Amino acid sequence: MLNWLQRRWFLLFLVVLIPGGFAIGSHLGTGRVHEFSDRIGPRVPTALVMLVLFLMSVTLNNSRLRAALSSPGPVLWASFVNMGLIPLAAFPLSRLQLPPDLAVALLIPSSARATHAAAWTRKAGGNDAVSLLVTLLTNGACFVVTPLWLQLTMPPLGDAASSYGIDAAFLMKKLIVSALLPILAGQSARALPWIASRADQHKTLLGVIAQSCILVLVFWESTKAGPQVAGGALAGGVSAIALVWTSCIVLHLAAMALAVAAARARRFDRAARAAIDFAARQKTLPIGVYLAATLSAAGAPLAVLPMLMYHASQLFVDTTVADRLLAGANRESEVIASSSRR
Repeated sequence: MLNWLQRRWFLLFLVVLIPGGFAIGSHLGTGRVHEFSDRIGPRVPTALVMLVLFLMSVTLNNSRLRAALSSPGPVLWASFVNMGLIPLAAFPLSRLQLPPDLAVALLIPSSARATHAAAWTRKAGGNDAVSLLVTLLTNGACFVVTPLWLQLTMPPLGDAASSYGIDAAFLMKKLIVSALLPILAGQSARALPWIASRADQHKTLLGVIAQSCILVLVFWESTKAGPQVAGGALAGGVSAIALVWTSCIVLHLAAMALAVAAARARRFDRAARAAIDFAARQKTLPIGVYLAATLSAAGAPLAVLPMLMYHASQLFVDTTVADRLLAGANRESEVIASSSRR
């Protein structure tokens, strides 16, 4: 039982924190939630994202980064699926949504940059250097690619049809501060032997801290969305919510199938395939929420919901997938070890 809890604690907390956040937010009401949000400001969520990326970076041996750069095929393919094929697939799905603001909102998670998938890649026994480089590459391209995808695919939305107020310069600054700098700081810290040694010794603990920070972010964003859920998210009926959530899961699983099938066809090694599996389809929450807030002000008050749905779905799906991949890798290692003893 204890072993099961150790492997499933993250999912158990998600089951509690997401609906709990919605319930607390709806109970507090829009005014109180906005008051808390103003007190916290954007710095706390940004700091949590920076801490997560720093912890993942400082525990990553930079020799693996150099190896991943020397064979960039997995990084380029995962980035292309994440920033190119997923937004393209989301375009027809967005036209199936019932409320217009949910049709617009579905495009947000699809066009957001890749998140820090190194935690799931590492959990699955994959090459976390590939995941980290995908994060860096999509960060560098996101400030151009994301606004372009949104403008090309978004349907008209009231008076805001011509402009959604997406500030590319602000988005670029956000990406540099919240992702690029902490990753570089983590790798720079490893230049000090005693830091590298401590990070390697406590890799599991640091991973738990990183996942805990993600849970805090999910809970906070769920709380902020609570008043919107209570005040009208179900106006299109339960079927509208079910349809947009199903669309998020379909996008996620379709990207997984395509990314892994192509990786197998290219004969990437198992560790690279595991990295592609996660990095090609995972999307970041903080930048997606920023875009949702921008579109909410432009006339899509429920824009944050699909981002939360996509993020929650990827956490559930990918934690399960990581467990299965790790079990498969362990069985493969046992077979190899058994063959070598003969």
